Amino acid sequence: MRKQYSIQIVCLLLFVAALALASCKKHIAAAPPAATPVQPAPPPPAAPAITLRAAPSTIDRGQSATLQWDAKNATAVRIDPDLGGVQNSGSRPVNPASSVTYTATATGPGGSASDAARVTVRIPAAPPARSETPRTQPAISISELFRQNVGTIYFDYDKADVRFDQVARLEANAAWLKQHPEVKFTIEGNCDERGSEEYNLGLGDRRANAVKEFLVQQGISQSRINTLSYGEERPVCRVDNESCYQKNRRDDFAMTPQT
Repeated sequence: MRKQYSIQIVCLLLFVAALALASCKKHIAAAPPAATPVQPAPPPPAAPAITLRAAPSTIDRGQSATLQWDAKNATAVRIDPDLGGVQNSGSRPVNPASSVTYTATATGPGGSASDAARVTVRIPAAPPARSETPRTQPAISISELFRQNVGTIYFDYDKADVRFDQVARLEANAAWLKQHPEVKFTIEGNCDERGSEEYNLGLGDRRANAVKEFLVQQGISQSRINTLSYGEERPVCRVDNESCYQKNRRDDFAMTPQT
């Protein structure tokens, strides 16, 4: 009887232990799933860079200059005008007939970049023509010759740099002035009516000095040149439209009276 009772006690203890173990297992939290590693974003492609130089930057007509360029992070390089597609780095001789600005553009996965180099071409003065004018015909005054041969230069809106389509006229002005080194003159900067009076006076001054710098590069002595800004004070057209504004954005030339 005592043995049977002991067996029942042991069985009861085993049953209680089993229940306790099962209860512990229910309260153990499941391990969280492993986090998926985050792949770092690839770096953006490097932006292209390019340099363009001209040596020498000023030549006489008929001479050559050399363009040198070097591009980084580029898949294509183009130089305009005339050269087109080129290698990423190199040099090329050029022989422009008139002053020109070359622009190099580099493109690649990271975008595009550009640089510019200007070659100024000096045009030699033509030898003075022998006059065959009969003595009975009055000679043309130097001031009238100045008016006939030194033309007005026009500008884009709010710009002071010499426009490409005005370069040939400005070079012709320089050629005539070289033939007459005794002539002194004033470059008069003018603007259209848009903008304040103070701003337009400054813009007119920048326009006059841009043309002065061009003529000096062509071989005209600085001592012969004065500059003056009239701003918007001297319009040649007073109609409120772009066609009229274009006529007022200009540099006039006035000959200094000779003593």
